[in-house]
Amino acid sequence: LKLYVGDEPFYLPTARVTEYERTLDMQAGTLTRDVVWATDAGKHVRIRSRRIVSFEHRHVVAMTYEVTMLDESAPIVISSLVVNRQDARSPQDRPELRPVDPRLATVLPDRVLNCTVAELDELRILLGYHTTNSGMTLAVGVDHVIRASCQHHARATADGDTSEVVISADAQPGVPIRVTKFATYQTSRSVPVPELVDRCRRTLDRVRADGVYALMTSQRENLDRFWDHADVRLQTRRNPVRHQQAVRWNLYQVAQASWRAEGTGIPAKGLTGQAYEGHYFWDTEIYVLPFLSYTQPRIARNLLRFRHSMLGRARERAGEMSQRGALFPWRTINGEEASSNFQQGTAQYHINADIAYAVRRYANVRGEVHFLAEVGAEILVETARLWADLGFYGADRKFHIHGVTGPDEYTTVVNDNTYTNLMARLNLNFAAATIRRLRAEQPAAYTAIAHEAGLRPGEVDAWEHAAAAMHVPFDADSGIHPQDDTFLHREIWDLDATPRDNFPLLLHYHPLVIYRHQVIKQADIVLAMFLLGNEFSLEQKRRNFDYYDPLTTGDSSLSACVQSIVAAETGDHRRALEYFQYALLMDLANVAGNASNGVHIASAAGVWSSLIFGFGGVRDFDGQLSFDPRLPAAWKELSFSLLFCGRQLRVGLTRDEERYVMDSGEPLKITIRGESHLLSQDAPVLVRRGAP
Repeated sequence: LKLYVGDEPFYLPTARVTEYERTLDMQAGTLTRDVVWATDAGKHVRIRSRRIVSFEHRHVVAMTYEVTMLDESAPIVISSLVVNRQDARSPQDRPELRPVDPRLATVLPDRVLNCTVAELDELRILLGYHTTNSGMTLAVGVDHVIRASCQHHARATADGDTSEVVISADAQPGVPIRVTKFATYQTSRSVPVPELVDRCRRTLDRVRADGVYALMTSQRENLDRFWDHADVRLQTRRNPVRHQQAVRWNLYQVAQASWRAEGTGIPAKGLTGQAYEGHYFWDTEIYVLPFLSYTQPRIARNLLRFRHSMLGRARERAGEMSQRGALFPWRTINGEEASSNFQQGTAQYHINADIAYAVRRYANVRGEVHFLAEVGAEILVETARLWADLGFYGADRKFHIHGVTGPDEYTTVVNDNTYTNLMARLNLNFAAATIRRLRAEQPAAYTAIAHEAGLRPGEVDAWEHAAAAMHVPFDADSGIHPQDDTFLHREIWDLDATPRDNFPLLLHYHPLVIYRHQVIKQADIVLAMFLLGNEFSLEQKRRNFDYYDPLTTGDSSLSACVQSIVAAETGDHRRALEYFQYALLMDLANVAGNASNGVHIASAAGVWSSLIFGFGGVRDFDGQLSFDPRLPAAWKELSFSLLFCGRQLRVGLTRDEERYVMDSGEPLKITIRGESHLLSQDAPVLVRRGAP
């Protein structure tokens, strides 16, 4: 929307603004801006706008734009545009002029959207497109409602690149001119453009009849339900309001990114930017799904179903890699590997185990077998089959996995990456246990899965045998787990002597230089110690953390939240808070220096994990819920909610006491600081500091 007062354009970067306020209301789900503009002609104009992307209606966006002359009358023009920005590029966007950064999106050299429908119906614009390469279809519908007591008129034009509704009015002092703009988007892989345009027409009819206030009412209702499960209350001694706002801002970003994950994944930047080209990584399964499993299980289930929908492509990819089973891609949109870097991308076989881990966690948190029978077991079978085929038994009779890249992308194509081996072992064991459970409890589901996956006699036994023999690297002299079988033999990178301008390293050093050193982009062993914490002693965690933490660059936004969790568990309160602050402010303070490319969704979800798993001390190993809180001295209170096995739990922690309440569900055995308690609706558990 553009505004002209007496032919003078309102352009915020250069306008003389006497009042300005912009508010993101995370309870109402709206973004509001209130500006008073002093024109060069000496007139004062108040401009109020409000935007909403509906949580209730999956295709609807609405915005209101209200202009009021404060002291003098003036002719005004409001231009409402629909712009095809993807194809409206400037010369500076040419590929040869873009910086070399693998995190940024490619500038496509040719037209993306081809317009086949451009219709006008009074002030309603209807546009339809098909994409050049994939043939996907898109329709956009935009309608306008004008409320003004002064004389005004409007005209409209429709075109595939730029469509416009121009509203002209003789504005009088104190008399607002209000434009409500409704927009709807419909997309498909196969539906013809005219049908999508008809869908836009029907959607606009409905939302225009209901009005914008109905949208806002339903928005608040949806967010009330979200915050009831997802909110984390944090009271700190210094800047309590800012800390609380920052926590909620991160959780709200995850909500926006995941709310409509229905048949799609969550891109690394959510819907906030073009970086990574909208690609979907393992970030979702390891960083985002814990939050969703405990607070928004419907969305978590949808995301795992989406992964299952790509199983066919994963089978094909395993075949291309000369392997049995299925191999999920590191970077994808539709199930095909989208990375051109085999060292950092294709070799990340751990993606299989990450997805299996997410299936296991969701099943444990939900306490149900139905999901495993529906989609989970088939994923588990095919991923376990890949590990059994990829690994081999060495002369030491141990099961080894060679030629892989772990989570740390600064160490590639190695043998026996500890994270990969540990996660593969869990994958193999859980796949075997699930098949045995289904055979005992749901024989019909077992028969269907065995037939679909071509399960062979003795295959489940082979998985368990491989898991039992899995080689887990350990260096007895140092008492730590090597990241892989040669990591400790490399030269240590001197991070202190590296100029700050040379971070991230991948943009300033040749990959081969990085690969020759002990230097870590993101948590690897440290991540394993969080996900598989019951497989490490506390002393091992301390030794590993103390060794690997100084080698970690912070070049990845995925590290800080995990480092915070493990630091809290090992009693390093200073580093736990320091890394939590990095994660909390990753985008708000532009810690990584690239917030303009979009929000780091995995890091935003990691804020929740740092609070709940780190300072709240929550663990759910093998489906058993336990608490071992570690509240920092600078915090007065931490409270949160968990949905676990059909129960709604509320946890409140202060320096003096811990309170565990069950709002709904059957009694549940939980462990608090090593002691067993029975929690029920009638019997909350109160633990006072130092004594039960």
